[in-house]
Amino acid sequence: MARKQDDNILLTEDELAAAFIDDTDQLLPNLNDDSNSSPAPAAPAEDNWEDEADDLMGQLAVDVFETENDLIIKARTAGVDRNDLDVSISDGILTISGTLSSGDEADVRQWHIQECYWGEFSRTLALPTAVNEEGVKAELKDGVLTITFEKIKQEKAKKIQVL
Repeated sequence: MARKQDDNILLTEDELAAAFIDDTDQLLPNLNDDSNSSPAPAAPAEDNWEDEADDLMGQLAVDVFETENDLIIKARTAGVDRNDLDVSISDGILTISGTLSSGDEADVRQWHIQECYWGEFSRTLALPTAVNEEGVKAELKDGVLTITFEKIKQEKAKKIQVL
């Protein structure tokens, strides 16, 4: 929550977001007004984020960088079995997908904290430079997937004489 200038009115997260989005300022009282009327309480948001999260596939974070001769993509894939990992490339588009399993949860009666993502993940990205798609190496070591492409050297522009 954020405290407004007069220190008597607290804004909920929704009201604070609305203050930046809504030009009409309907949720905020006039700060120059001397009345101490409180804004109407915001309607509680439906708490269905868990249902929505089940429908979404996790997205894999990646690092992409170049050396003099190579384009390298690294992704943390700790806990992913190499048999549950799929890496493919087509026309300069790389796709990494897989499944992260937490193991057998059949005996779990009640979760107290569940912050780790378990399930399917995927990442598709356009490579930023031309690469040799045939000479690719992929290695999974210590929970890090490293994909190395040999860059294709772009020829310098050739000057064409106009006659």
